[in-house]
Amino acid sequence: MRSLFFVIFIFFGLCIMPLKADSGETEATKVVYVLPIFSNINNTSWIFMQRAFEEATLLDAEVIILHLNTYGGEVIFADSMRTRVLNSDIPVHVFIDNNAASAGALISIACKNIYMRPGANIGAATVVNQTGEEMPDKYQSYMRSTIRSTAEAHGKDTIVVKGDTIFKWKRDPKIAEAMVDERVVIPGLIDSAHVLTFTALEAIEHGFCEGLANNISEVITHLGIENPKIVTFKSTAFDSIKGFLTSPIFRGILILLIVGGIYFELQTPGVGFPLLAATIAAVLYFAPLYIDGIAENWEIALFLIGIVLIILEIFVFPGFGITGVLGIIFVIIGLTLSLIENVAFDFSGVDPSSFLSAMLTVICGIGGAAGVTILLSRQVLTQKSGIFSKVALHTTQEIDEGFVGVDASLSHLVGQQAVTATILRPAGKIVIDDELYDAKAVESFIEKGENVKVTSFTSGQLYVRKNF
Repeated sequence: MRSLFFVIFIFFGLCIMPLKADSGETEATKVVYVLPIFSNINNTSWIFMQRAFEEATLLDAEVIILHLNTYGGEVIFADSMRTRVLNSDIPVHVFIDNNAASAGALISIACKNIYMRPGANIGAATVVNQTGEEMPDKYQSYMRSTIRSTAEAHGKDTIVVKGDTIFKWKRDPKIAEAMVDERVVIPGLIDSAHVLTFTALEAIEHGFCEGLANNISEVITHLGIENPKIVTFKSTAFDSIKGFLTSPIFRGILILLIVGGIYFELQTPGVGFPLLAATIAAVLYFAPLYIDGIAENWEIALFLIGIVLIILEIFVFPGFGITGVLGIIFVIIGLTLSLIENVAFDFSGVDPSSFLSAMLTVICGIGGAAGVTILLSRQVLTQKSGIFSKVALHTTQEIDEGFVGVDASLSHLVGQQAVTATILRPAGKIVIDDELYDAKAVESFIEKGENVKVTSFTSGQLYVRKNF
């Protein structure tokens, strides 16, 4: 009987040993996912973070560590990144390798734990423009609220002192706000003359850093993860190209090319370079957004319908009526909605600030296109030397050289006053002594009902200029 029990004991022992070995192997394969951020916070950084978090989820990572060294960047993308960190199912920690200024401070405060290299800094989150000048208070107010709520998201610690229960913020929102606004006064820490920036030791003292570390390995030791498998995010050329193509500045340029290209194509015969430029710009605008699932089919269709309506307004319907207005509205809506992450017609999950940013990008692009087209139109019509002289015809065609003249019966109208019967874009109709004539504006567009003067009659075409 004893021999039987001994055999059974040995059998179960052999079965359990591999299980223990497997258990040890499982612990050894805990994944620590590292996302390096060593540049200004921008659209590319946001794209990197989205893909990195997706990869970390697929790998079932134990933690994500942001390896951060930045002087700041664009607030809109910093806000998106800090929101992604706060809402992550995987705990996110940050290792500040020298600097976490401005947007970097906001992202760091969102992380569960902050570790800093000795000599590193965190803070100075005042909103500034491209030249480094402080933005108006409404921008600072939004940033103050954002950084406070980020600190508040970590909650409070419960401390019992001599029988009294004290609730203490893990990260004090007032201290976080002092990183934005120099008017915030915290006795013994900061007066009203400076924006707050912490050294590593100061950050530890005031609850904005959990410890010092010289590298990622020391951060992992602090987190208590043994024998991890470290996976570091590797960006691809496509990520960088996509980041460039989807940046707000480049999107504005693409909108300018789309609108300007279509305008100049409508002013010239045949199909030429302006239409090609507009088509390429439209593809570059919509393609990255469509691949990411942000731009939907109906949004692109809305943009195309708008273009068709504008063309119909120019060539089919006289004046400027409902067709042209609807066309402009459809184009703006199509371009704007393609930039926000709505699902079909559901906009409940869309951040209002994202919508306003998208609308601002589109309006600025269209406004810039209008200004550039007016400027180039004047240059093409008036410049007789330089770059624009190559695309404008300024030479004369003499009869003795074989050119045939056109009917000059309207030349007597030069110098006469007229009233526009339709809007001139730049061509349209004018009225002289109750007679209707075709005419073309010398400069820009002229609205219907404006007083104009016939300035010239060239190649069978009347040219007019608005009376000032």
